[in-house]
Amino acid sequence: MARFPKEKERAFAMLIKKYQQRLYWHLRKMVIVHEDADDLLQNTFIKVWQNLENFRGDSSFYTWLYRIATNEALNHLNKKRAELINSPDDLEYLLSDKLDMDPLFSGDEIQSRLQKSILSLPDKQRLVFNMKYFDDIKYEEMAEILDTSVGALKASYFHAVRKIESLIKQELF
Repeated sequence: MARFPKEKERAFAMLIKKYQQRLYWHLRKMVIVHEDADDLLQNTFIKVWQNLENFRGDSSFYTWLYRIATNEALNHLNKKRAELINSPDDLEYLLSDKLDMDPLFSGDEIQSRLQKSILSLPDKQRLVFNMKYFDDIKYEEMAEILDTSVGALKASYFHAVRKIESLIKQELF
């Protein structure tokens, strides 16, 4: 990285500008709530800043950022689930409700059903589905981000698609 702090700050500001929108939407698709996604994005960049010297280059910078953001999202969802342990509502129901009330969601009924079907998936399947379907991330890059095999990712995506298709068909007929 740059030698001088000002150069490091400028380089970091460029990284934020380049990746913040993609990472925000990656997080937003997982946590649904804008404020949560915003907080997680900020946490992601704080962790990146704190660990910049530790980046070894084993993977691309992009996949390293996505891994940090993904871990932030999964930890956030697990924490929210733990908070609901004695609650009759489950997290997916609450997130689905948040989606309905979100003023930034401008989708029609079909898009709403798709999003709610995606929310019903287990976190890892939802993550894989979002990364493949919406972000068009290659399985090889996903394997680096999620630290798993391409075969496992393909299977997760296949099962996610089947579940979503089934849920949408049930609601349409």
